[in-house]
Amino acid sequence: MNFEALQRRVRRAEAVVQVRGEEATQHWDQLNQSWRSAWTPGRIVVVGLAGGFLAGKLEPGGAFSGSRWLQMIGSVSGLVSSAQASVASFAAAAAAAGVMAGQAAADADEGDDETNEDNSPPPAAAASTARSNSTPPGPAEAATELSES
Repeated sequence: MNFEALQRRVRRAEAVVQVRGEEATQHWDQLNQSWRSAWTPGRIVVVGLAGGFLAGKLEPGGAFSGSRWLQMIGSVSGLVSSAQASVASFAAAAAAAGVMAGQAAADADEGDDETNEDNSPPPAAAASTARSNSTPPGPAEAATELSES
């Protein structure tokens, strides 16, 4: 088979796929429309009653009695309250971190003002306090700060 014949077969196959896709879309639209028109309010009520009757006859909740429902509700409410408490603690920690960052920035601004007034660097204690708010010092820095004080 030559190249032109292969190209014709591919074009023909692509055209068939396109036509079949359009037909499938039309059939799906027809099915959707007939399905929606078949569900009248009366039929919905009848199906609901029949489903309720079957559910009552089969007794799926026999093993899951009233006390078990209460136990499950208590467990779920405990889970929800613990989740709310953890979210509140995370929010409080984030707010505290924001306050500490604001204080560190204010301390740094005050330190810059003091440096400009007397041309001396800020004390090591203020620098270590600002550093300790963001990240803990390394072992060598901690040992140096302890020996300096």
